Amino acid sequence: MPARLAPEEIPRRDFLGLAGMAAAGLAIFGSIIGMARLTKLSVLPEEGKKVRIGHPDDYPRGSETMLKRQKILILSRDEGIAALSLICTHLGCVVSKAEEGFSCPCHGSKFGPEGAVLAGPAPRALRWLPVSMAVDGRLVVDGKGEVPAGTFYAA
Repeated sequence: MPARLAPEEIPRRDFLGLAGMAAAGLAIFGSIIGMARLTKLSVLPEEGKKVRIGHPDDYPRGSETMLKRQKILILSRDEGIAALSLICTHLGCVVSKAEEGFSCPCHGSKFGPEGAVLAGPAPRALRWLPVSMAVDGRLVVDGKGEVPAGTFYAA
């Protein structure tokens, strides 16, 4: 009776084959999970909000002012004042000033002086943010909004 209830021994070769198949299955499953994570942003930009950036007189015509804390570039031209987001459109890294415009230190995207994509992997240009004037006469940039490239607020 005890021989009938005792489990059958697995030969060593069969055990090693099963262990190898289990390891390969785990490796494939881990690879699939890793590839699925690539489609999600791993660095998220901060939640945008309205930011008061000062009076129009603070930005002389022809100047560019980088507001590092707010991750915004203020462009002042004859057409008016515009705001450009400094958040890369690829994975949300903060771009830095470069010779020909801006570059993303994380993945190498390059942008022109007004945010146009010069070299990928960024899928689109930097966002232009809406600029308006508050009741007290100060300029306000809406970090959540977006306007077409080249849109200036006539201050």
